[in-house]
Amino acid sequence: MSTKFSEDVIPLTDLKANPGRIVKHVTDAHRPVLLTSRGRGVAVVQAVKDYEAAEEERAFMRAVVAGLADLDAGRELSFADAKARLGLK
Repeated sequence: MSTKFSEDVIPLTDLKANPGRIVKHVTDAHRPVLLTSRGRGVAVVQAVKDYEAAEEERAFMRAVVAGLADLDAGRELSFADAKARLGLK
């Protein structure tokens, strides 16, 4: 999801004038839009589905990093021990 500066940087006044167009753009493009005021970024608009997908991906990546850190620290269980802890047969 890379930003296309020619399409994804929009003045705040454009959002005020035509919010439906901005919402349609973020939904169709699957990219966030940077809103600017006086040439400076002030907010980001993103489709809810894209936001939720990005949050799930970040949570997954954090879990992977935590798992790798556990392995590096020697905190690991065999598959049989993990099943026993979870009460699985």
